[in-house]
Amino acid sequence: MGELRLMKGNEALAEAAIRSGCDAYFGYPITPQSEVLEYLSREAFNRTGMIVLQAESEVASINMIYGAAGAGKRAMTSSSSPGISLMQEGISYIAAAELPCLIVNVSRGGPGLGTIQPSQGDYFQATKGGGHGDYKLIVLAPSSVQEMADFVRLGFDLADKYRNPVMILADGAIGQMMEKVELFEQLPRGGTYSKPWATTGKTKDRERNIITSLHIDPRQMEKINLRLQKKYKEIQEKEVRYETFKIEDADYILTAFGLGARICKKVVEIGREKGYKLGLIRPITLFPFPFKVYSEIAEKVKGILDVEMNAGQMVEDVKLSVNGKTRVEFYGRMGGIIPTPEEILEYFENKFLKGE
Repeated sequence: MGELRLMKGNEALAEAAIRSGCDAYFGYPITPQSEVLEYLSREAFNRTGMIVLQAESEVASINMIYGAAGAGKRAMTSSSSPGISLMQEGISYIAAAELPCLIVNVSRGGPGLGTIQPSQGDYFQATKGGGHGDYKLIVLAPSSVQEMADFVRLGFDLADKYRNPVMILADGAIGQMMEKVELFEQLPRGGTYSKPWATTGKTKDRERNIITSLHIDPRQMEKINLRLQKKYKEIQEKEVRYETFKIEDADYILTAFGLGARICKKVVEIGREKGYKLGLIRPITLFPFPFKVYSEIAEKVKGILDVEMNAGQMVEDVKLSVNGKTRVEFYGRMGGIIPTPEEILEYFENKFLKGE
């Protein structure tokens, strides 16, 4: 068993970054994720030599990530919703240049400057390409402090494996809550993946590497886009992750990601006590989305209730998965309000059992 600690989600994530062999962190403080920068500033350099720098802005930090990732380093940034919005151009550049890095969004309520309370309103931004062009991030959605730590190591490995940016899409509540965490052993700096493409300078064995996202010739740009799409298809085939709970005999399915899934698991338990055969599907990867599991379950159940802390975003992917095979309803709260199990169950009863 690894080392056990009681930690905040943001602190567990930062500790995991150190233990994952992260070479460099560039970021800017913003509530509710400022503890990431604070923890790394205090702990990282003296333990592993990891560079930690507070940039002058989110725009600066994502471009520092671009440079560090291009040099073959394990690089990471973190922010919260409006800060991630400022990074979108740089994220698009990094995706086009096929550079591995880890981006963490501990989301807060919006739109605009919004509130510092937790939200899931950044689903579209994360999964549909918040910047310009046809690109994808691999998106992991933790629902516990343990997963905040585990997904850092997983995120770095997926980024290196596919030469693609990875985003951990959490929310303010998971970033701030405290839970027991089992920490993994310290890994070597920089990870274990070979990076012959990195800009480490010309050597006697090869010419210098050039990394860019600018290609004037449209035929060259299309060629790069086709290569990217081929990679995204491979990710969709190999890296889908999800969790199910009591779906084997379910008449109705609840689905949610992140914090919402924890709440919905309680809804399933309460509903079962009342005689309702409820089950839960929790996507862990928001991209690649687990379309197949929804398509298969839709043929067996009477309906699906999608629960999110937003106006309805993941529900569009659920409906695409189901493709009209069963009824899909949505329940959401916005502005940083967290729904309770009781109100979700009441909504389910009214929509599916009473026909309101």
